[in-house]
Amino acid sequence: MKKGFDNQKYLSMQSEKIKERIAKFGGKLYLEFGGKLFDDYHASRVLPGFEPDSKLQMLLQLKDQAEIVVVISAEDIAKNKIRGDYGITYDLDTLRLIDAFQEIGLYVGSVCLTKFKGQPEAENFIKRLEGLGIKAYKHYKIPGYPNDVKKIVSDEGYGKNEFIETTRPLVVITAPGPGSGKMATCLSQLYHEYKRGVKAGYAKFETFPIWNIPLHHPVNLAYEAATADLNDVNMIDYYHLEAYGETTVNYNRDLEIFPVVDSMFRLIMGESPYKSPTDMGVNMAGNCIFDSDACAEASNQEIIRRYYKCLNEEKISGLSKEEEKYKLELLMNQAGIDVSARKSVQPALVREQVSGRPATAIELPSGEIVVGGTGDLLGASASALLKALKVLAGIPAEQYIISAQAIEPIQKLKTSYLGSKNPRLHTDEILIALSTSAANNELAARALEKLPELKGSNAHSSVILSSVDETMFSKLGIQLTSEPKYEEEDKLYHKK
Repeated sequence: MKKGFDNQKYLSMQSEKIKERIAKFGGKLYLEFGGKLFDDYHASRVLPGFEPDSKLQMLLQLKDQAEIVVVISAEDIAKNKIRGDYGITYDLDTLRLIDAFQEIGLYVGSVCLTKFKGQPEAENFIKRLEGLGIKAYKHYKIPGYPNDVKKIVSDEGYGKNEFIETTRPLVVITAPGPGSGKMATCLSQLYHEYKRGVKAGYAKFETFPIWNIPLHHPVNLAYEAATADLNDVNMIDYYHLEAYGETTVNYNRDLEIFPVVDSMFRLIMGESPYKSPTDMGVNMAGNCIFDSDACAEASNQEIIRRYYKCLNEEKISGLSKEEEKYKLELLMNQAGIDVSARKSVQPALVREQVSGRPATAIELPSGEIVVGGTGDLLGASASALLKALKVLAGIPAEQYIISAQAIEPIQKLKTSYLGSKNPRLHTDEILIALSTSAANNELAARALEKLPELKGSNAHSSVILSSVDETMFSKLGIQLTSEPKYEEEDKLYHKK
């Protein structure tokens, strides 16, 4: 994938911007950290060159000044809310985050439970945290939030919340997922700090939408595609335009809540430090794009990927996603693209049409496309993966690099001992066979060494793949889409 984003420049500029904002408020800043701190794959897909852990690396440059407060909603604990990408509950993800932060040397000061109203599950989680030596604080659900500003910014509102004791100038407020109450936690802390005579500040750090690129730039459209289920809409920040005569981009929820936040600042601090939602942000990503066309192309691919993801979710769940699908089609129209812009789609569909069996096409980072069909030994995805490795290793397509002796034991294990009716190898199994062959076959070893070069490839399957194949493509850094249909459409139950 052609790079368009300068990651080193970003790390430097972003940390300096945050230092400037700390200084602006006299040495104490509460920073609401939106999006993913770890594994921000959306950003790395739409900003080629952005490393998935960039935000974390940026924080590490400030680790001596920073402490982290993890915020979790007591309501989410009570509902056993699941984080979709990891398949674990939010309370367990809170522990995972703390471990991950501490392993790399970042200081986690405490956990704050928001929307607390005595939920037994939340009480048990507090006991668990305290048993682990982690401080836990309670912030209560305030009636009338966020509109009853006078009540919220009073001893009956924020004043009832427990004050989170912090010791460092930069307090990063993060959470397992959206809706956890990060902004409310920041503003509650400001209220208590000012009551104590400490002049602290607040800022917001979210990568998307990028405020200083055009509203309909594909990078910003891709953010709308990523949040199509939430119906977020990118908009011109009319507060910023009125205050400065400068056109910037924000999104509907921040614009809608800004008058309320502005009023809260005035009650807490005596005046508002910001004239617009854009003012509150510290994101420098837009300044680090050096090839807008490369980022646009990557973002267009992301929009199409999100469209196929929506179609697949609708097919698998059986539940209508018409509004989300319409939104994604609208975004493709705005970007001036359709699914044909994904070069791996048509070759997969043509191969299936000719053979009558499922097919998978992979567009390599070089632009070359390989197509795998369903055979007696390999599934379409395993076939395409093996062909791609041969191309990268410069091995002729007709050259066998995996012996039958490596494949047959795996097939026997599947069918004779594990109860599978399908003897064809999945992607994980073909890689096991390849690695076994590599011990005695120089060509197999050469192909195996090319696995890292698959990162950045785009793949398309003519049918919905098994979860095994989807996971393997993801681990290899291959961006996968598939047609919203099953290999055997006449069946009622389909195992993922």
